[in-house]
Amino acid sequence: MKIDIALKKEIDNSYEVHIGTLEDIHIDAKVAIITNPKVSGLHLHYLLSKLSAKEIYIITVEDGESFKTLATVEKILNNLFEHKFNRSSVLLALGGGVIGDMTGFAASVYQRGVDFIQVPTTLLSQVDASVGGKTGVNNNYGKNLIGAFHQPRAVYIDPHFLSTLDKREYSAGIAEIIKMAVCFDKDFFEWLEKADLHDEAQIITAISRSVKTKAMVVSQDEKERGLRAALNYGHTFGHVIENETAYKKYVHGESVAIGMMMANELASRLGLMKSDEEQRIKKLLLKYKLPVAYDIQDTEAFYEAFFLDKKSLDSKITFIVPHNIGGVELKNDIDKDIVMDVLNTYAGTVRV
Repeated sequence: MKIDIALKKEIDNSYEVHIGTLEDIHIDAKVAIITNPKVSGLHLHYLLSKLSAKEIYIITVEDGESFKTLATVEKILNNLFEHKFNRSSVLLALGGGVIGDMTGFAASVYQRGVDFIQVPTTLLSQVDASVGGKTGVNNNYGKNLIGAFHQPRAVYIDPHFLSTLDKREYSAGIAEIIKMAVCFDKDFFEWLEKADLHDEAQIITAISRSVKTKAMVVSQDEKERGLRAALNYGHTFGHVIENETAYKKYVHGESVAIGMMMANELASRLGLMKSDEEQRIKKLLLKYKLPVAYDIQDTEAFYEAFFLDKKSLDSKITFIVPHNIGGVELKNDIDKDIVMDVLNTYAGTVRV
């Protein structure tokens, strides 16, 4: 006997990304703002001046990638239960990518799913992490290996928040902007080569173009079955670097920058990128003082760590490699010897 469970239906998860001075936000429900002590001290008052709701609660969690864990999410959930949040309640993420990922994940599992809103306060989260519905936490095996796709109700990107970012975090966000341009938009990359992203008007342009690029990709591949995986250019290598350094030596965008250089070298060995293009990308990364070097201590262990990447399947590792500037390919048939040759160039000496 076979009984069909007919669940085919269209679910519209569309939402708007608002770029500019933070608008008044009215929510006819109970709201929990999830943030950390640093962001709270800098920006909570500003957000509260724009937010109205039936009730507002503040849940503060520890700052940093090392706290992006199931234990922290459980702390968030316990607070929601203690304050009797229900399925009509809304979570609001005020912070960078770590806060956004954990808030989204908590929203995806609390009573099987509640709405959440992103108010990203770092450049990296404004151009990438806050858009697309990827949520999750890290564990001992790697980055974001536990999570869910859960789209926000809305995203509010206010460049005002960037005024309090330190230089490293600002540059880390620029790495993600460069990533978008290398993979999808040659004209954007050429604009970036001439631009000064410390200029307010130009960074707003860069944010808008990055969000439009990501929106285009996500609209075609929400659950990362194909094209969306290309947004992980630099991340396959970068996530291993983050895990090896226990998330303490580099901020996320810095690891991605190094990972981009490794992916570029792999692309070059596959005949997909010319050396002058490698140098143009490197020059743009160095323009914003992003690292492009890493000393691999154990190349075999580094290679084995690739198998924990979410894009890998069975015994095949998926690498995202640029095809010239403005194009990208997903490759799961690269011979191990070629990859090891790339890793060996980073072993025992720090490249500059």
